[in-house]
Amino acid sequence: MAVAAVVSMPSATFADPTETKPEATASDPDYAAGKLAYERKDWPEAVKRFRQAALRDPENADLQNYLGFAYRHLGQLDVAFEHYKRALELNPRHRGAHEYVGEAYLLVGDLPKAEEHLAALRRICLLPCEELADLERAITAYRARAQPRR
Repeated sequence: MAVAAVVSMPSATFADPTETKPEATASDPDYAAGKLAYERKDWPEAVKRFRQAALRDPENADLQNYLGFAYRHLGQLDVAFEHYKRALELNPRHRGAHEYVGEAYLLVGDLPKAEEHLAALRRICLLPCEELADLERAITAYRARAQPRR
């Protein structure tokens, strides 16, 4: 019944500025349930639901990005990178995927790869965008932690 209530809500309720197909949430109960799990930070449930939705919509870059994010939070970085890569194959200008994969690269200590995605966001975001600002902050914090103490 909860899923039915979620699906009947307007799609704007679930719209995320990084989504390229926000209407997909309204048309797929697993996608909607995955978004709710994502908001609750219930990563196993998010993965389960997003995977189900991706079986029906394998060309959805947003789903691939959300799967990458959820797997990243489960500590499964190899799988996360696969989903981010697929999201960017489907939509090379996907701001959320560039931000999140950049943050994932910082987790594995690959600053040059994170900076590649920062550069991509600088090309994509002609006006300031949240994803660019977030990745810039993450890289700045990473550099500050990496600096030797005097």
